[in-house]
Amino acid sequence: METYQTAFAALGDPTRREIFTLLVARPRAVGEIAAELPVSRPAVSQHLKVLKEARLVRVEAEGTRRRYSVDHVGVAAMRDYLDDVWGQALANFAAVVEET
Repeated sequence: METYQTAFAALGDPTRREIFTLLVARPRAVGEIAAELPVSRPAVSQHLKVLKEARLVRVEAEGTRRRYSVDHVGVAAMRDYLDDVWGQALANFAAVVEET
């Protein structure tokens, strides 16, 4: 599966979207994320695993803690896909306008 497809699938879950939105604001540890959501730390960890596999988040060790942040490579793949789709849509629209 393409990176962008995996990323969109991962963001299909509302809790993962919330986690991703929190990480867009700033990097956070699992405990910080869990404190802001109505889910347990283990559940947050599982959601982060899915987001990491989709290349939407990355993790860095800071001593004994792990900090999660947005992975710009995966986000760029989604953006490239959307740019392509949008470009095709505009080209199709222009073709229809020119025919009339």
